[in-house]
Amino acid sequence: MPRAWESLLNSSDFIPVIVKTIERFHDPSWHMEPNRHDSYEMVYIKRGKAVFEIAEYPAEIGPNDIIIIKPNQPHKFIVKSETGCEFIVLSFKFVNNFANQHSDVSGVSLEDFLNFVSGKESGAFITLKVSQKNEIITLLNRILNEKLNPDIGSEFLNYLLVMELFVLISRALKMEWESSIKNKSPKIKELIQVSVNYIHNNYERDISLKDIAQYVFLSTSYFTRAFKEEMGISPISYLLKLRIERAKELLKETDKKISDIALSVGFSNQQRFNDIFKKYVKLTPLQYRKQT
Repeated sequence: MPRAWESLLNSSDFIPVIVKTIERFHDPSWHMEPNRHDSYEMVYIKRGKAVFEIAEYPAEIGPNDIIIIKPNQPHKFIVKSETGCEFIVLSFKFVNNFANQHSDVSGVSLEDFLNFVSGKESGAFITLKVSQKNEIITLLNRILNEKLNPDIGSEFLNYLLVMELFVLISRALKMEWESSIKNKSPKIKELIQVSVNYIHNNYERDISLKDIAQYVFLSTSYFTRAFKEEMGISPISYLLKLRIERAKELLKETDKKISDIALSVGFSNQQRFNDIFKKYVKLTPLQYRKQT
């Protein structure tokens, strides 16, 4: 098994599984009654135009559009092209990683990004524009073909293909999200404030730049640049300064061991704490305690 796949399987609490796949063509006379599903439903339009009415909200979609409908959302599909509409439907859920003992179905969102998007921007569904030769479309077609393959190992291969599909979708949505906020100054200011709040609420944990950027659904490079423009300091420097200020309070007001203080403000070991403290305060933690 490729190492990237093995790492992905071992690091995920939940993995996506396909409930059903459909490849269909409908002409304008076709009519769909409103319905809902307890799974996610991803629809890729290969040819033609249609309108989805999802939770009473219309979404126009055309060639190479992808729409992901969240569970339990009432929706119907209306063909708008005179020549009809050809599309692929992929329904999926998330289950506990088969490396674990349980096999309960989970209602969790796409782990890396859907939790954030669902509450912030997208409502009952998410849309994504891709090209016909996009890797996402290639994978969709591979998944469809593999579902029809009776050979041994086909089911496991589909697990891996679907996980890879969601990695690609995650990246594509992240790029669209960043693009959508680049020219919305109030929105990026709001996101930076959200990240600052996250740092203040989690500085005592071993959080990383990646953790903070993911919390606001931004790439680390774009987030770092936007944070520095807004705050005048890099996010990691902001995090370290916050930790040091809290450590100074504990050194002054308590008799805690320095090693315990280091752990309580988010440093994994005392040596790193000592080095960072001296860099910012020009004194070792022990010298600072004696001085105060």
